[in-house]
Amino acid sequence: MKPQTIGLIAAITSAATFGTSGAFIKPLLEAGWSPAAAVTARALIAGFLLLPLVLFSLRGRWDALWRGRWRIVGMGVIAVAFTQLTYFASISRIPVSTALLVEYLAPLLLVLWVWLTTRRVPRPAVLLGSALAIGGLVLVIGPGALQAVDPIGIMLAFAAAIGCAVYFVVAARPSDGLPPVALAGVGLLLGGAVLGLIGLTGLVPFTATFTDVALLGNTAPWWVPLMVVAVFATAIAYATGIFGSSRLGSRLASFVGLLEVVFASIFAWMVVGETLTPLQMVGGALILAGIASIPAEPATPAAPEVAEPKAPATV
Repeated sequence: MKPQTIGLIAAITSAATFGTSGAFIKPLLEAGWSPAAAVTARALIAGFLLLPLVLFSLRGRWDALWRGRWRIVGMGVIAVAFTQLTYFASISRIPVSTALLVEYLAPLLLVLWVWLTTRRVPRPAVLLGSALAIGGLVLVIGPGALQAVDPIGIMLAFAAAIGCAVYFVVAARPSDGLPPVALAGVGLLLGGAVLGLIGLTGLVPFTATFTDVALLGNTAPWWVPLMVVAVFATAIAYATGIFGSSRLGSRLASFVGLLEVVFASIFAWMVVGETLTPLQMVGGALILAGIASIPAEPATPAAPEVAEPKAPATV
């Protein structure tokens, strides 16, 4: 199987598992958990779940942690902690649908960034794919997301979009010997620790309850949905997302990541009974068409022997 095919499977798996978070976090939030506490718990639990795999993957090459220290910091502090905090701060001011729409502009930010840094107009296929994917995103989230709202909330959501874009860039960088599972595991532990410290300072609400919650029409212990989110929507999602991005490149991986909103709508329909409308189905089809239009990026050498100036990448 081709590396890009494997990367695509991993990226779709990541989007699908990320998509479970909303449906399973919702019972915790309704039971009294604050968003910051829920995110901190999922990140730390997922990091510890991945720790045995991290230790196994790094055996005999612990220096990879030091070489990849800035990628780990970027993953933990920006992609995990900063993105989550700014997103949850935004939804305290603006509708969730609007915040999601702004945050998932991350693929467009990557296209614009490459356009500005290389001064090359994106290929027609990239522009077409961007238009189809963003149009589909609006339909899946709901046209009602396009409304005049609190400018501070929009700015916070845009900050979350930047953090989301950083996640794909960091994940797609050459590994230099740092395995994807190690970047995911250590990054989640770092991000969870940062979120926990911020919560302890009182800068954001940080509360948790340990009573039974409503889940799938019944009641369940609080730790059941938390473990589902920690295992699937965090540990597996980040590990497969980083692996997929390393094979597909940040641009294509970010567009595949838009499938998260499609899977989230499906899981919300299955788990909490939210309606899945024909308009959302059309939107999902447009996102798939947009992804299919985006050309893959050339593979980046993992460790070039001689550092030489590189020509600007083709957009």
